[in-house]
Amino acid sequence: MRQNKNPHQKLYKHPTHWDFRGSEGLSFYKQLKMDEEIKQYVRKTGTSILGIVCKDGIVMAGDRQVTAGQSIIISKTTQKVVQVNNYLVGAWAGNASDIQMSTKIVAAELRLKELRSKARPSVKDAANLIAMITYRNIRYPSMIPNIVGTLVGGYNENGTVEIYTIEPAGSVIKVEDYDANFGSGMPYILGLLERQYKKDMSVKDGIELAIECIKSSSQRDTGSGFGIDVFTITKEGINHVVKQKIEQVYREEKK
Repeated sequence: MRQNKNPHQKLYKHPTHWDFRGSEGLSFYKQLKMDEEIKQYVRKTGTSILGIVCKDGIVMAGDRQVTAGQSIIISKTTQKVVQVNNYLVGAWAGNASDIQMSTKIVAAELRLKELRSKARPSVKDAANLIAMITYRNIRYPSMIPNIVGTLVGGYNENGTVEIYTIEPAGSVIKVEDYDANFGSGMPYILGLLERQYKKDMSVKDGIELAIECIKSSSQRDTGSGFGIDVFTITKEGINHVVKQKIEQVYREEKK
Protein backbone atom coordinates (compact mmCIF):
# COMPACT_ATOMS: atom_id res chain seq x y z
CA MET A 1 0.00 0.00 0.00
CA ARG A 2 1.34 3.45 -0.94
CA GLN A 3 2.14 5.61 2.05
CA ASN A 4 2.36 9.36 2.32
CA LYS A 5 6.09 10.15 2.47
CA ASN A 6 5.57 13.61 3.96
CA PRO A 7 3.99 13.21 7.40
CA HIS A 8 3.13 16.93 7.50
CA GLN A 9 1.21 16.85 4.22
CA LYS A 10 -2.52 16.18 4.62
CA LEU A 11 -4.09 13.86 2.13
CA TYR A 12 -6.83 15.54 0.10
CA LYS A 13 -10.29 14.20 0.76
CA HIS A 14 -13.06 14.54 -1.76
CA PRO A 15 -16.14 16.46 -0.44
CA THR A 16 -18.23 13.27 -0.60
CA HIS A 17 -15.75 11.38 1.60
CA TRP A 18 -17.44 10.39 4.87
CA ASP A 19 -14.82 12.22 6.95
CA PHE A 20 -14.52 15.34 4.81
CA ARG A 21 -14.78 18.53 6.90
CA GLY A 22 -16.18 21.73 5.50
CA SER A 23 -15.35 25.29 6.46
CA GLU A 24 -17.49 25.04 9.59
CA GLY A 25 -16.13 21.69 10.73
CA LEU A 26 -19.13 19.66 9.61
CA SER A 27 -18.97 16.59 7.43
CA PHE A 28 -20.29 16.85 3.88
CA TYR A 29 -23.36 14.75 4.63
CA LYS A 30 -24.12 16.65 7.84
CA GLN A 31 -23.93 19.91 5.90
CA LEU A 32 -26.33 18.54 3.29
CA LYS A 33 -28.72 17.43 6.02
CA MET A 34 -28.57 20.82 7.75
CA ASP A 35 -29.15 22.67 4.45
CA GLU A 36 -32.21 20.52 3.75
CA GLU A 37 -33.56 21.09 7.27
CA ILE A 38 -33.16 24.84 6.80
CA LYS A 39 -35.01 24.76 3.47
CA GLN A 40 -37.83 22.71 4.98
CA TYR A 41 -38.02 25.05 7.97
CA VAL A 42 -38.20 28.20 5.85
CA ARG A 43 -41.03 26.64 3.85
CA LYS A 44 -42.94 26.14 7.10
CA THR A 45 -42.67 29.62 8.60
CA GLY A 46 -46.46 30.03 8.44
CA THR A 47 -46.53 33.82 8.47
CA SER A 48 -47.43 36.89 6.46
CA ILE A 49 -45.40 40.00 7.27
CA LEU A 50 -44.49 43.02 5.16
CA GLY A 51 -42.90 46.43 5.17
CA ILE A 52 -43.68 49.31 2.78
CA VAL A 53 -41.57 52.44 2.32
CA CYS A 54 -43.71 55.54 1.76
CA LYS A 55 -42.80 59.15 1.04
CA ASP A 56 -43.70 60.24 4.59
CA GLY A 57 -42.91 57.12 6.61
CA ILE A 58 -42.97 53.33 6.82
CA VAL A 59 -45.86 50.87 7.10
CA MET A 60 -45.41 47.40 8.63
CA ALA A 61 -48.08 44.71 8.87
CA GLY A 62 -48.66 41.07 9.74
CA ASP A 63 -51.29 38.42 10.39
CA ARG A 64 -52.09 36.68 13.72
CA GLN A 65 -52.15 32.94 13.05
CA VAL A 66 -49.67 30.58 14.72
CA THR A 67 -49.48 26.99 13.52
CA ALA A 68 -47.81 23.79 14.68
CA GLY A 69 -46.19 22.33 11.56
CA GLN A 70 -48.78 24.02 9.33
CA SER A 71 -51.34 21.39 10.31
CA ILE A 72 -52.75 22.62 13.63
CA ILE A 73 -53.65 26.22 14.49
CA ILE A 74 -52.50 26.83 18.06
CA SER A 75 -53.22 30.57 18.24
CA LYS A 76 -55.49 33.01 16.42
CA THR A 77 -54.49 36.15 18.32
CA THR A 78 -50.68 36.33 18.23
CA GLN A 79 -49.20 39.65 17.11
CA LYS A 80 -46.33 39.10 14.68
CA VAL A 81 -45.56 42.80 14.38
CA VAL A 82 -44.46 44.20 17.74
CA GLN A 83 -43.00 47.41 19.10
CA VAL A 84 -39.55 46.52 20.47
CA ASN A 85 -38.94 49.88 22.18
CA ASN A 86 -39.99 53.51 21.74
CA TYR A 87 -38.28 53.86 18.34
CA LEU A 88 -38.25 50.35 16.83
CA VAL A 89 -40.79 47.89 15.37
CA GLY A 90 -40.05 44.27 14.47
CA ALA A 91 -41.99 41.83 12.30
CA TRP A 92 -40.97 38.19 12.64
CA ALA A 93 -41.34 34.92 10.72
CA GLY A 94 -40.19 31.60 12.16
CA ASN A 95 -40.34 29.55 15.34
CA ALA A 96 -42.53 31.28 17.94
CA SER A 97 -40.19 30.57 20.87
CA ASP A 98 -37.16 31.83 18.93
CA ILE A 99 -39.05 34.98 17.98
CA GLN A 100 -40.06 35.72 21.58
CA MET A 101 -36.52 35.17 22.86
CA SER A 102 -34.97 37.23 20.05
CA THR A 103 -37.31 40.15 20.80
CA LYS A 104 -36.28 40.18 24.47
CA ILE A 105 -32.57 39.89 23.68
CA VAL A 106 -32.66 42.66 21.07
CA ALA A 107 -34.51 45.06 23.39
CA ALA A 108 -32.07 44.35 26.25
CA GLU A 109 -28.92 44.61 24.09
CA LEU A 110 -30.02 47.88 22.52
CA ARG A 111 -30.71 49.34 25.96
CA LEU A 112 -27.28 48.23 27.21
CA LYS A 113 -25.61 49.75 24.16
CA GLU A 114 -27.45 53.02 24.79
CA LEU A 115 -26.33 53.11 28.43
CA ARG A 116 -22.72 52.31 27.58
CA SER A 117 -22.34 54.73 24.68
CA LYS A 118 -24.73 57.39 26.06
CA ALA A 119 -26.28 57.56 22.58
CA ARG A 120 -29.35 55.88 21.17
CA PRO A 121 -28.57 53.12 18.64
CA SER A 122 -29.71 53.73 15.08
CA VAL A 123 -32.15 51.53 13.16
CA LYS A 124 -29.16 50.19 11.21
CA ASP A 125 -27.42 49.28 14.49
CA ALA A 126 -30.51 47.33 15.53
CA ALA A 127 -30.67 45.53 12.18
CA ASN A 128 -27.01 44.53 12.41
CA LEU A 129 -27.52 43.25 15.95
CA ILE A 130 -30.46 41.08 14.87
CA ALA A 131 -28.45 39.84 11.89
CA MET A 132 -25.54 38.87 14.15
CA ILE A 133 -27.86 36.94 16.47
CA THR A 134 -29.52 35.21 13.52
CA TYR A 135 -26.20 34.36 11.83
CA ARG A 136 -24.75 32.92 15.04
CA ASN A 137 -27.82 30.90 15.98
CA ILE A 138 -28.34 29.27 12.61
CA ARG A 139 -24.72 28.08 12.56
CA TYR A 140 -24.72 26.72 16.09
CA PRO A 141 -25.16 22.91 15.94
CA SER A 142 -28.59 22.05 17.31
CA MET A 143 -31.25 19.38 16.95
CA ILE A 144 -33.77 22.19 16.34
CA PRO A 145 -32.31 25.00 14.20
CA ASN A 146 -32.99 28.54 15.41
CA ILE A 147 -34.26 30.21 12.25
CA VAL A 148 -36.02 33.57 12.29
CA GLY A 149 -36.62 35.99 9.44
CA THR A 150 -37.05 39.60 10.48
CA LEU A 151 -38.23 42.96 9.24
CA VAL A 152 -37.10 45.79 11.50
CA GLY A 153 -38.11 49.41 11.04
CA GLY A 154 -37.81 52.55 13.10
CA TYR A 155 -36.90 56.22 13.26
CA ASN A 156 -33.50 57.69 14.04
CA GLU A 157 -32.71 60.62 16.30
CA ASN A 158 -32.28 62.87 13.25
CA GLY A 159 -35.90 62.18 12.23
CA THR A 160 -35.18 59.80 9.34
CA VAL A 161 -37.02 56.50 9.07
CA GLU A 162 -35.56 53.20 7.83
CA ILE A 163 -36.54 49.57 7.41
CA TYR A 164 -34.26 46.55 6.97
CA THR A 165 -34.90 42.93 6.14
CA ILE A 166 -32.79 40.23 7.82
CA GLU A 167 -33.14 36.91 6.04
CA PRO A 168 -32.99 33.63 8.02
CA ALA A 169 -29.28 33.09 7.25
CA GLY A 170 -28.33 36.48 8.73
CA SER A 171 -27.74 38.89 5.84
CA VAL A 172 -28.99 42.49 6.14
CA ILE A 173 -30.63 44.38 3.27
CA LYS A 174 -32.02 47.91 3.45
CA VAL A 175 -35.55 48.01 2.03
CA GLU A 176 -35.93 50.76 -0.54
CA ASP A 177 -39.53 50.03 -1.57
CA TYR A 178 -41.18 46.95 -0.01
CA ASP A 179 -40.41 43.48 1.32
CA ALA A 180 -42.16 40.44 2.81
CA ASN A 181 -39.09 38.60 4.16
CA PHE A 182 -39.45 34.77 4.20
CA GLY A 183 -42.98 34.23 5.47
CA SER A 184 -45.13 31.57 3.82
CA GLY A 185 -47.45 34.34 2.58
CA MET A 186 -44.57 36.10 0.77
CA PRO A 187 -45.47 35.00 -2.82
CA TYR A 188 -49.01 36.36 -2.54
CA ILE A 189 -47.89 39.60 -0.89
CA LEU A 190 -45.07 40.34 -3.33
CA GLY A 191 -47.32 39.62 -6.31
CA LEU A 192 -49.80 42.25 -5.16
CA LEU A 193 -47.13 44.78 -4.16
CA GLU A 194 -45.41 44.38 -7.52
CA ARG A 195 -48.57 45.65 -9.22
CA GLN A 196 -49.97 48.12 -6.68
CA TYR A 197 -46.95 49.79 -5.03
CA LYS A 198 -46.11 53.36 -6.03
CA LYS A 199 -42.81 55.02 -5.12
CA ASP A 200 -44.38 58.27 -3.92
CA MET A 201 -47.36 56.76 -2.09
CA SER A 202 -48.39 58.23 1.26
CA VAL A 203 -48.53 56.38 4.57
CA LYS A 204 -52.33 56.57 4.38
CA ASP A 205 -52.31 54.73 1.04
CA GLY A 206 -49.64 52.36 2.36
CA ILE A 207 -51.93 51.32 5.22
CA GLU A 208 -54.72 50.39 2.82
CA LEU A 209 -52.30 48.48 0.59
CA ALA A 210 -50.85 46.59 3.59
CA ILE A 211 -54.34 45.53 4.67
CA GLU A 212 -55.12 44.23 1.19
CA CYS A 213 -51.83 42.30 1.14
CA ILE A 214 -52.56 40.50 4.41
CA LYS A 215 -56.13 39.78 3.26
CA SER A 216 -54.80 38.29 0.01
CA SER A 217 -52.25 36.05 1.70
CA SER A 218 -54.79 34.96 4.32
CA GLN A 219 -57.13 33.79 1.57
CA ARG A 220 -54.55 31.51 -0.10
CA ASP A 221 -51.80 30.74 2.42
CA THR A 222 -52.70 28.01 4.94
CA GLY A 223 -50.23 29.40 7.47
CA SER A 224 -51.69 32.92 7.61
CA GLY A 225 -54.92 34.47 8.84
CA PHE A 226 -57.23 35.38 11.73
CA GLY A 227 -56.27 39.02 12.03
CA ILE A 228 -54.31 42.04 10.84
CA ASP A 229 -51.97 44.39 12.69
CA VAL A 230 -50.56 47.48 10.99
CA PHE A 231 -47.95 49.86 12.41
CA THR A 232 -46.83 53.20 11.00
CA ILE A 233 -43.42 54.74 11.62
CA THR A 234 -43.03 58.46 10.94
CA LYS A 235 -40.96 61.33 12.30
CA GLU A 236 -43.77 61.82 14.84
CA GLY A 237 -43.27 58.31 16.21
CA ILE A 238 -44.78 54.81 16.12
CA ASN A 239 -48.50 54.09 15.97
CA HIS A 240 -50.46 50.83 15.98
CA VAL A 241 -53.10 52.03 13.53
CA VAL A 242 -54.94 48.81 12.62
CA LYS A 243 -56.07 46.02 14.94
CA GLN A 244 -58.45 43.67 13.16
CA LYS A 245 -59.60 40.15 13.89
CA ILE A 246 -61.26 37.82 11.43
CA GLU A 247 -64.48 36.20 12.59
CA GLN A 248 -66.03 33.21 10.87
CA VAL A 249 -69.70 33.45 10.01
CA TYR A 250 -71.73 30.42 8.95
CA ARG A 251 -74.84 30.99 6.87
CA GLU A 252 -77.38 28.68 5.27
CA GLU A 253 -76.99 28.51 1.52
CA LYS A 254 -79.81 29.98 -0.51
CA LYS A 255 -81.73 27.41 -2.49
